[in-house]
Amino acid sequence: MAQEGFKRKLTAILSADVEGYSRLMGEDDEATVRTLTTYREVLTTLIQQHSGNVVDSPGDNLLAEFISVVDAVQCAVAVQKEIKSRNNELSENRRMQFRIGINLGDVIQVEQRIYGDGVNIAARLEGLSESGGICISRTVFDHIESKLPYGYEFLGDQTVKNITKPVGAYRVLMEPRVTVAGQTPQTPQTPLRRWKTALVGFLILIAAIIGAGAWVIYNRTIPVDPASVEKKALPLPEQPSIAVLPFINMSGDPDQDYFSDGLTEDLITALSKFRGLFVISRNSVFTYKGQAVKPIQVRKELGVRYMLEGSVRKADNRVRITAQLIDTTTGGHQWAERYDRELKDIFTLQDEITQHIVSALGVKFSQIEQERALRKNTANLTAFDYNLRGWWYYHRFTRDNNEQARRMFEKAIELEPGFAHAYAGLGLTHYEQYAQMWNQDPRSLERAFEFATKAIALDDSQSAAYTLLSHVYLWRKQLDQAIAEQERAITLNPNSAYGYADLAEALIWSGKPSEAFELIKKAMRLNPHYPPNFLFLLGSAYLNMEQYNEATAALNKALTRQPDHLGAHLLLAMIYSGAGQDKKSHAHMAEVLRINPQLSIQALRQRVPAELPEQSIDALRKAGLPD
Repeated sequence: MAQEGFKRKLTAILSADVEGYSRLMGEDDEATVRTLTTYREVLTTLIQQHSGNVVDSPGDNLLAEFISVVDAVQCAVAVQKEIKSRNNELSENRRMQFRIGINLGDVIQVEQRIYGDGVNIAARLEGLSESGGICISRTVFDHIESKLPYGYEFLGDQTVKNITKPVGAYRVLMEPRVTVAGQTPQTPQTPLRRWKTALVGFLILIAAIIGAGAWVIYNRTIPVDPASVEKKALPLPEQPSIAVLPFINMSGDPDQDYFSDGLTEDLITALSKFRGLFVISRNSVFTYKGQAVKPIQVRKELGVRYMLEGSVRKADNRVRITAQLIDTTTGGHQWAERYDRELKDIFTLQDEITQHIVSALGVKFSQIEQERALRKNTANLTAFDYNLRGWWYYHRFTRDNNEQARRMFEKAIELEPGFAHAYAGLGLTHYEQYAQMWNQDPRSLERAFEFATKAIALDDSQSAAYTLLSHVYLWRKQLDQAIAEQERAITLNPNSAYGYADLAEALIWSGKPSEAFELIKKAMRLNPHYPPNFLFLLGSAYLNMEQYNEATAALNKALTRQPDHLGAHLLLAMIYSGAGQDKKSHAHMAEVLRINPQLSIQALRQRVPAELPEQSIDALRKAGLPD
């Protein structure tokens, strides 16, 4: 019989330690402690983001547990990638490398600690791991082999200290391929296979044509008819889930929409920073603006347990806000409040609403999460107002609105030089100007980089600024940096649909479509009224994985949502050309030239930020694109 007070359970255990910790401490103990403190925070954040729990962290060690082995391995990969990125900023002799071991086993839980062979095996696997690597047990491998897109190298049955039986061990290669002892990877045979090697370059080509960022714009509003979304009800996430509907402007003045929209967006952003919450994207909720929406409709179309609705009335120096949290499965009210305050109290009011919602939903969060969610960049009301106006214009996404947004951000910064969020917005307006070819000034990209860097220097919790840096690095063909910056953005905002889509794009360009595929699916779930470009990314990932029927289906679906999607037509023209289906290829190229009559191979060569594969050029020429 188990001793009273003991609880047994099956859990996934992650054990991590620092390689060469004693050497690092001997050379510079203060610098080592500072780095370790920062890196431990990184590990804790990523563990919580992947639904894990830190059990213990003595010295340079860290022990965590997960309900799911899939979450545990995905977390370990994310940790090693993040640490690698951060190490690039340190001198070689000061870089801190972690080794990680993961096991699935039965443990004894006493209060918050866990004991037993399951823990010991994870620690021994950690010792077998290479620097910056991950080693997993056979039990973990058996559970994740068909679920995750990584490669694995069998290390044999290892005899480890204090464990009677040998332990089967595998090295996680963190690449989208599978290498299992005794098996040869199978590659599907298809007449389109010869185009795979040229695809990554061709995707860069398409990005350049349609503006290199048409699907990576930060939280842009794209009109979508909710009725066009598939009617099948979405399943509820495991964690508390919420959709914040656009607050109604009750002032009677349509010019005040920027204020109610801005408060809604600020609230979505604050809630999105809590990893224990599942928060629907701004784009999806704003499709309901101006509509009377029933809870059951939100439950069905957005797949969330809760919805927040409210109103804003701003007059003179006062603001009145009403908010109510509704359970979409019952229609019952979980929480409701009415606030009538002076406008100068708006920042405190925003924090109160955020905290009330998180408390009502019973969300567990860390002190770091709370600080990030409630962090404010300014106490200047006028600067705050200009910033709200800037983001409102930015989301209109036209050349004129982009310029107006820039003027608003500049005024906000003039009044508050330390306004990080306004710097991020200002940088995005310069990026859009360059990416959408609204202005041919080559300095626009440099300004975007400059303002993103400035925003991060002022406030390193600005996920929008990291996303902007990622976009700039893509244009500079620095793919590793682009991926690293976007991973940081997602760490700061784990509910960003566009953040996952942005990372997926960078991974596709880097030749990692399997990883990208899962991220695109996650982006679609966070943004159920997703834009056509998500389907374009999905089709691109399928094509890189040589799943050609799925690729053409996704691209054609994108065209049903946006018939003039130049990128989808161009990619389909190339696919059909390579497959010898000339009639379909010519039809799609005719659409390309209708949308952009000036397009030519020469124009592409001038615009594309990479050398074009000749196979792609030959396919386009065969499809009918003029030289």
